[in-house]
Amino acid sequence: MATKIFVNLPVKNLDKSVEFFTRLGFTFNPRFTDETATCMIVADNIFVMLLIEDKFKTFTPKEICDAAKSTEVLLCLSSESREKVDEMVRNAVAAGGATYNEPQDHGFMYGHGFQDLDSHIWEIVFMEPDAANHG
Repeated sequence: MATKIFVNLPVKNLDKSVEFFTRLGFTFNPRFTDETATCMIVADNIFVMLLIEDKFKTFTPKEICDAAKSTEVLLCLSSESREKVDEMVRNAVAAGGATYNEPQDHGFMYGHGFQDLDSHIWEIVFMEPDAANHG
């Protein structure tokens, strides 16, 4: 059985976050969704649990990082093309997100990113297929 990853992120407004990520093409598992949390499906084995801050606090004794001021994690997703990278970022900005830097073109790898409604940074990258196979 393949290992699954569940990334847990605190959000201020669950409904607005669901609307934001729905506009980016993500879907959610209703079995793991209630008024305090939802399970966003990224891929077959990758999920992001969006948890309202009070719910998130039940999982950690530490303070929640204010992602607008500090960075706890960078989320990076691969994309199938440079055009899809740009499309995801455009959609994120149109849905209320923001960019935090300019696109990065390294020839074999192209990336750009956005901040979601809670200022979590999402990097989107495309890597030429041959580049990923060489170490």
